[in-house]
Amino acid sequence: MSEREFKNSYPDYNESFKIYDPDTGRLINEIEGPLMENVFILLQTLEKHLASDIDWSDSSVYTGTSGIALLYFRFLDVKLCEGKKDFLKDALSFVEPVIPYLKKKRFSFLCGVSGPLAIASVLFHRKGLEKESIDLTRRLENLERDVCANSSENPDELLYGRAGYLFSLLYLEKHLPVDEEDDTRQNIIREVIKAILESGQFMSKKFKNTHGIPLYYEWHDKAYIGAAHGFSGILYMLLQAKRFLTEEQLDTLIRPTIDFIVSLQYPSGNFPSSIGSPTDRLVHWCHGAPGVVHLLLLAHETFPGESKYLESARRCSDVIWQRGLLKKGYGICHGVSGNGYAQLRLFQVTREAKYLYRAVKFAEWCFDYGKHGCRTPDRPLSLFEGFAGTIYYLLDLLEPLNSAFPAFQLF
Repeated sequence: MSEREFKNSYPDYNESFKIYDPDTGRLINEIEGPLMENVFILLQTLEKHLASDIDWSDSSVYTGTSGIALLYFRFLDVKLCEGKKDFLKDALSFVEPVIPYLKKKRFSFLCGVSGPLAIASVLFHRKGLEKESIDLTRRLENLERDVCANSSENPDELLYGRAGYLFSLLYLEKHLPVDEEDDTRQNIIREVIKAILESGQFMSKKFKNTHGIPLYYEWHDKAYIGAAHGFSGILYMLLQAKRFLTEEQLDTLIRPTIDFIVSLQYPSGNFPSSIGSPTDRLVHWCHGAPGVVHLLLLAHETFPGESKYLESARRCSDVIWQRGLLKKGYGICHGVSGNGYAQLRLFQVTREAKYLYRAVKFAEWCFDYGKHGCRTPDRPLSLFEGFAGTIYYLLDLLEPLNSAFPAFQLF
């Protein structure tokens, strides 16, 4: 047994297994019932600990109160959960109190001020408080000058950098209506995209295009591949904003860089944590195949006629299935739930029951939360490391075709 993962003893999918009804898009009752039950068992446990252990000094989406708010917000849109609690009130209770104390240290959705601002703005809109919603939106949009400044302190990656700020803007585009004559936000989105692309081109030239790619990104002097700090997260966010990109940018900048990433895939199906890394170790959303697969599948949808992206994504699924029950924990950043999301996304794109089955088995493993001997995360209640993220994943499986990896996937 590996020091990083538990042996996956589940039988793999075969066609005799019944998973979901393709006519309704819902899981069969034998799966949906226990899933629903465990969502609320875990939620009850989470709420018990939140009552005494919440750290109000951390307002982030990644490990703090805004991530809890995002979880409650997700409950609002799951039909099976309608009427069970006042989820809007719960969501606001975890983000509204921190708004006056936000500081402009970081700008990303996950670890900066734009996440709490965006979530609170959307929640205020849901509550009918339009002035409050608009005020927060303007605060978020006004960060653009600092985000786009040509500064070494402004990375491009998702967790702390420009790609994370871009997600905040796209999140507002998804959830908040905008007057057709007001193109302020769309112009800001274009400016952020421009800054990310120019930064990648500058870095490519700085390193004399060593790898033959038009875009090159580093964080702390490493060219990471994964979703949290690397190429995959940045390129994935750009593709989610593809309506703001030109065909030339897609074909000459983004596509060749994705092709380079594909070329790095290990025979196992996994990806290195950074360019030049020889070790096939990490099977996490943040580093490894579970994060890269989202980029591959969006590339498959963006560039029709190419089979290599989907083929690469299928290889990701296999290594995640084999090595995805992580001793590191149950979370979505570097845990089992994040690995489950990779399988769930493959199901959404292919509609092949095998991938939904794999996603369900990872969820069922999480039913026994805390009983496998996994490492306890630093923030055990949080969205990306702990309880809240696992609940979010189980909740998303109740509507597998309408789910989205939180703070990362927009549709």
